[in-house]
Amino acid sequence: MPKVKIPRKSTTIDMTAMCDVAFLLLSFFILATKQKPPEVLSVTPPNSVSAKAAPDKSILITLTKDGKAFLMLGDETKKADILNNINLTKGLNLSPAELKKWEKAPFVGMPLSQIKSSLAMTTEIPANQLPGIPTDSTKNEMIDWMKSVTNVYAGSDQRKLQEMLLVKGDNDALYPTFKNIKEAFKKNEIYKFRIVTNGESVPVGSELYLNPPKAN
Repeated sequence: MPKVKIPRKSTTIDMTAMCDVAFLLLSFFILATKQKPPEVLSVTPPNSVSAKAAPDKSILITLTKDGKAFLMLGDETKKADILNNINLTKGLNLSPAELKKWEKAPFVGMPLSQIKSSLAMTTEIPANQLPGIPTDSTKNEMIDWMKSVTNVYAGSDQRKLQEMLLVKGDNDALYPTFKNIKEAFKKNEIYKFRIVTNGESVPVGSELYLNPPKAN
């Protein structure tokens, strides 16, 4: 009896559909992934052994070594309300179109008196050329900004607001500037905030190394 021969089929697989799916997924993840907010200016904060991560939605005050202060409103759900509040309380007289344009700015880094004229400009001023928010003892506009922040977050859990308030200062920043930031918090009855530092390992043999904190 003759041996039955099984016909051989081609092992070639059409990968066109698979490639289409792969590129669709890649495009989805690229568009849907939340990017890290841009840094205002490069600063070198002090080191610490704390490993607690900063929240994604944060209100970040950056202090440069030359004494400039910048504010980043990272909670996009409240940003427009904060800008609208300070526009009303400080009489900036910004139009809805100007407020919409201001909302797109990644950070604030100039006196309130210069906001309207800056929004009329066609080109954006580089961060290193901005004067920063005034925070000296005679004119501390960070008090006004924190007032608008507390106005918008009034009625919500204040502990969550305190967790969102971050101060990132350069290691060479002078203490008087930092003191004026604390004064802005205090004037608005904000008594807790967090300082951004560079993480480092616990020194071997230190008290913290020998007696690490217990997990909650």
